[in-house]
Amino acid sequence: MIICAGNNETFDFATPMGVGLVETAMNLTRLCLFDKPEFILFVGSAGSYGNREIFEIIESKTASNIELAFLEKKAYTPLDNVVSTNTEGTKDILVNSSNYISTDKELVKKFLGFGVEIENMEFFSVLRIAQEFDIPAGGVFCVTNYCDENAHADFLKNHEEAKKRLGAHVKKRINALTAK
Repeated sequence: MIICAGNNETFDFATPMGVGLVETAMNLTRLCLFDKPEFILFVGSAGSYGNREIFEIIESKTASNIELAFLEKKAYTPLDNVVSTNTEGTKDILVNSSNYISTDKELVKKFLGFGVEIENMEFFSVLRIAQEFDIPAGGVFCVTNYCDENAHADFLKNHEEAKKRLGAHVKKRINALTAK
């Protein structure tokens, strides 16, 4: 099953689950309880912490939920804040999820020190629910912006093109798999 966030980030081949960690967790849980998929592929946009380029396509099976206050040593969590469905043991690009968009380019450089390269609001929820229901899952992202003071304006400017590129990439991968 292919899923996406929703609102203005929809695709003709994906089922919307909601925006952010909470909506995604609620709706994906409901889906898994009543019609458990064999595989979950999440597609969406992402912001780059600096190492990934605009319109770059990134695939991952590993996500974190690290808040900016943690980077400043102003918060901690007793919860496991990294989840992965990667069973191959290969190195994944780590995708951070939060209900907030990062805009401080100096602060987000600290994410790179933890091996986190991009952010997407929903992916941590997707992988955590997939893990709970023992469903293989992954994500495909297209970078729309850098996480800096221009994040929102750049996201808006690049979003439609990113959706086109992401859609073409996913459809190409699907066609390659079905041709085998």
